[in-house]
Amino acid sequence: MRVEVQQIPWTAAHEKLLTAFVGESLPDVAQIGNTWLPEFQTLGALEDLGPRVARSSVIAAKSYFPGIWDTNLVEGVLCGVPWYVDTRVLFYRKDLLKAAGVDAPPRTWAEWRDALRRLRARAGPGRWAILLPTDEWAQPVILGLQNGASLLTADGGDAAFRSPAFREAATFYVDLFREGFAPPVANTQISNLYQQFAAGDFAMYITGPWNLGEFRRRLPASLKDSWATAPLPSAAGGVPGVHGVPGVSLAGGSSLVLFRTSKRSEDAWKLIEFLSEPAQQVRFYALAGDLPARRDAWLDPILSGDAEARAFEAQLENVAAAPRIPEWEQIAQKIAEHLEPAIRGVVTVDTALLALDKDVSGLLTKRRWVLARKAAHAR
Repeated sequence: MRVEVQQIPWTAAHEKLLTAFVGESLPDVAQIGNTWLPEFQTLGALEDLGPRVARSSVIAAKSYFPGIWDTNLVEGVLCGVPWYVDTRVLFYRKDLLKAAGVDAPPRTWAEWRDALRRLRARAGPGRWAILLPTDEWAQPVILGLQNGASLLTADGGDAAFRSPAFREAATFYVDLFREGFAPPVANTQISNLYQQFAAGDFAMYITGPWNLGEFRRRLPASLKDSWATAPLPSAAGGVPGVHGVPGVSLAGGSSLVLFRTSKRSEDAWKLIEFLSEPAQQVRFYALAGDLPARRDAWLDPILSGDAEARAFEAQLENVAAAPRIPEWEQIAQKIAEHLEPAIRGVVTVDTALLALDKDVSGLLTKRRWVLARKAAHAR
């Protein structure tokens, strides 16, 4: 079987695939971000892979991290097969924490706040305990999920950011800035992330596996043993173990999908099965640094012996999907947009969440109309 591969920059892939759908020129198979699945499922572009997986000797739900597999289910339909995964964990300077009297990475919000206080007490001018770019939405969403917030109503038809669970998480997040633990800066205001981490300008940073290779390449050799990764602290607290039970993080990554318009669907499915084999997942990690979606691939020495990567394995056991609705990408940006004024003290958290709920509710107007129509037809 001959496979023709077209490489598309990630920033252009979403738009190009939508254009191909409209122009009836979709490929047979594609890698798409798992947050895009609801949109393409709503368009009717994706084949339901459930029947194929049921017959497959290669792919089975039990072989994957449950939270990652779950991102591929949209209203009960299996829209894709996880190919590689990402989530966010804590990158931290071991030496700076130790100097501040912190012997292990925090496992709870209470331990985290205590560690941040100790780091702040030792930080000089222009130095901070943690970096949390204000234009990133993932951190407040993660904190909300850790605290049991749903973000949206059960049917995804309206906003729920003023719920007690999210309000408490948002207050915790905003207070990290107001207490002087984090600088109120956006990504565009960070001159050089790696140089600043090496210089000790901040001791903690929440980020994903794409930065494993970057930290190893860009940090000076003298700091090789001075930084590490750890699963995220938990709002409710962890239990003893190698990593403890981490707080929830976001289930991210990319999935392999089969488009309904494919004229070579059988061959396309064979390709998906081939790419899903543990050996291919490990090979892909070795070539690109993207983490395997399959649990059995993590048994390979290239991953089992990698201490920084193993923190991601522990985290992947406790991840949750963002709301699976087509409008999520727009909603996510609104979260950062509305919380930034609260971070800067321009508005209160309650005022920010009121404005966020109103804005998101407006984005979901059409969805509520569709849900109402479905309910009317069901009666």
